[in-house]
Order: sequence, then structure tokens, then C-alpha cells
Amino acid sequence: MAAGVAVSCSKSSVFPKQASLIDPSSSFLGGSPLKGLCLQLITRKTKSRGAVNLVASSASTDATSPSTGSGGRFYLNFTGFPFPLGPFLNRRTIRTEAVKGCIWLFEQQQALGFSSVSTNIRMTVIKLKSGGLWVHAPIAPTRECIQLVKELGAPVEYIVLPTFAYEHKIFVGPFSRKFPRAQIWVAPRQWSWPLNLPLEFFGIFRSRTLKDGDLSTPWADEVEQKVLSSPEVGIGPYVEVAFYHKRSRTLLVTDAVIYVPKQPPACISKESLLESAKNGLAVKILSKGKEVPQEPIVDNKMNRQKGWERMVLQILFLGPSNLLEPNASFAQVSQKLIVSPIVKTLVFSKVPEKVRDWIDSIAKEWRFKRIIPAHFAAPINASGSDFLAAFAFLDELLGERYVTRPSLSLLFTSLLGKAASYFPPDDMRTLSSLDQFLVSVGVVKKTVSGRKQ
Repeated sequence: MAAGVAVSCSKSSVFPKQASLIDPSSSFLGGSPLKGLCLQLITRKTKSRGAVNLVASSASTDATSPSTGSGGRFYLNFTGFPFPLGPFLNRRTIRTEAVKGCIWLFEQQQALGFSSVSTNIRMTVIKLKSGGLWVHAPIAPTRECIQLVKELGAPVEYIVLPTFAYEHKIFVGPFSRKFPRAQIWVAPRQWSWPLNLPLEFFGIFRSRTLKDGDLSTPWADEVEQKVLSSPEVGIGPYVEVAFYHKRSRTLLVTDAVIYVPKQPPACISKESLLESAKNGLAVKILSKGKEVPQEPIVDNKMNRQKGWERMVLQILFLGPSNLLEPNASFAQVSQKLIVSPIVKTLVFSKVPEKVRDWIDSIAKEWRFKRIIPAHFAAPINASGSDFLAAFAFLDELLGERYVTRPSLSLLFTSLLGKAASYFPPDDMRTLSSLDQFLVSVGVVKKTVSGRKQ
């Protein structure tokens, strides 16, 4: 999750000589061509466990491909709060086919500020019976990305923002301008911080609001939806909309659950992985007092893996116990369906009743066999029992009086959930301290009870 501020202004005030931007000989920061420049300028008129196959040959580095190269991947973004979201200039897009002829995944790298810490961000595209495309959580609309969408040979009919989170909201406006005939649907109760800005400020116009169990949506016969809209857990509510594609039995979520793969996603650059493998200041601080060797980083499989493990631990725990030797902690969180420690600690533990109602409804009414989150691995081969197991920590927070599932199901998910919900105390220490501090200053509430809020 992230919050952010975008700045809008007239084109002429930023680029008085706009024609020079499309000059093939132009360059910026090390020779990146500006042809295909994609800016978020809002101009107002008057007023895994599952195997997937890479199907995007155009996502290669072949400079002769019309949808590749630095021009096709160029996207300028320096917005975000408190840290801007990178990469700032180039974003590679990789397309995979999750369900043959039906569901495609589009992934790009997403970095935290100027650091080497990165993960993947995912857009999911479903082909409806009408022949049109339903787009979930758009990513940066680079020329490469848009070309990969167009290669599916179907019109984009609906663009869906399933969350309030800034890292997903930021791309909806620019993406929708590439497909002006598409309807835009957004999760309810949108907000941003430190300034609560309207959607129009982010370039999102004429949007419609997603409602819980709404049967009047144009896709209701094929895709169902359930909204988690919590009371304010601090500076604002947590809002996420889950979707169920009935024909493929696929559950789509944003941040509710994740599955950390052992190997780094293909969209994360080797340069970022190797940079993360270096023994920098963060490693020196989080080394459990051990001596940190200073040695050059060689590009090999071992160092790329170390870089990935360090990235994951910093993303999930902020300040893990041991970045110098990340293997043990990484093994505790990888290759299983979990709720991210940050989301668990700062959000779901604050509103356990609301979350329990939401997940119980999902598991009971939707007979899914795979899950596609917006980050880390996908598709994940998982059932309702696997999904409930990831939320086993709610049982401890709520107690037996809130248990609504059959006893055998509860026993089974409880056993699975002990493994899924356990995180090493040493790794959780920084996150727990942050939670206590945020509660003490009133930024995050200690608990918020009540199903009807």
C-alpha cells in the first residue's frame, strides 16, 4: 500500500517546445530516447504454484521489435508519497497466459523510491463472452504494454480499479486514455494522503463505483464481486474488492494474500537484484551484530537469489532481523499462501470482524481453484480452505464465539493456518514497534470492532 500526490499542470508550462519531445535524436539521462514518452499530464478542457507459459515474444530485448527497446518501455514517473514509485524511466512488461484463451497476466517491476528494493506489480486481463476485455488493476501504459494488450485482438471494454492504494490508482487515468471507449469502475471510498485528492486529480474521469455483490454491473453474469470496506483504521479506510471469474473458477485479489516465489519474477532486472545483494548500510544495520564483509558483487545465480531474498524481507517486514543471511527468514515466508505481515499487522488485525465476514463469504460462495493477487507469484493453485488458512490469525483475535465455519473445516484450516500465519518474532520486531508507535500518535487505531461499521 502507498499514498501519493500527483501534480497537474498545463502542457505548455512544462514543455514549451513539445515538438522536440518526439525527435528521434532527442535523449534524456544517459541517452534514453524520448520517442514514446508517456507522462501523467492531466489537461483539462473547459470546465507460483501453477505453471504459466510466457507468450510475449515482444517482451524480449530485441531492439528491432516495434514494441520493445527503451522507447517502447519508456514511462516517466516521479510521484509517490513518502517515496516515489520507480522505475522512473523504463518499465519492461511481460505477458503470460494464465488460463488458455481467457486470462492473461501483465507484469512490470515496481521499486520503492531510489532504493534497490523491488517487487512485481500485476494487471490481469479477462476475455469476456462478449469478446471484449475486462482489465483489473492497470499498470503503466508503455507502448510495449499497450501493444501486448492489442495483440490479444479484442477491444478493452472495462477498466477496474479494485483498491484505494496509490500504486494501482496512479496508472488508471493514463491507461484509460489509451482506450477512451472503455468504462472505468473504481473501488468505493477512494482517498489519498497527505492530501485527500479527488479522482479527477489523478486523471480518472467519468468513473463508476463498484458495489458489494452488485448484480447490475455489465459483467455480473461472468464476474462476481465482494467489497471489503473497513472502518477507518487510522488516516483512512482499507478498501479492496475481490472478484470471482466463474467460468475459470479464478479469484482475483489485490493485497489480501500473496505467494512469495522462491525465484524472483522475470520482470525484476538483474541490476536491481545485484544492487540488493550488495552489503550496504541496511545490511550493516540489520546483520545481528555480525561482521559484514565488503566484497565486489559478481553476477551469478547465488547473488541474484540473495538480492531477491533481501528484497522480499524488506518489503514484508520493513526491518527484518538479518539481511546479511536472509535464507532462514525467507524460507518462513516463501512458497506458501500468506497474508503480508504489513497488511496483517497494520490493517487486518485492526478490523478482524470485517475481514472474517469478507473471507468467509468468499470461501463459502465462490468455488475457486486458483488465486491471482496483484503482487508476487500468480496464478496460485489454491482453494477456499487454503485461502481461509492464510487468515487463521483472525481466530486468535476474535475467539471461538465468532467461528461460523463447521468444526472439521475449522480444524483443518487451523492446522494449515498455524504455518501460514507464523512469522519469526525477530523479523516482526520492527513492524510491531512501528505499529505501537503509530497507535501512540493516533495514525493507526489499536482496534476497530463492529461488523456494521
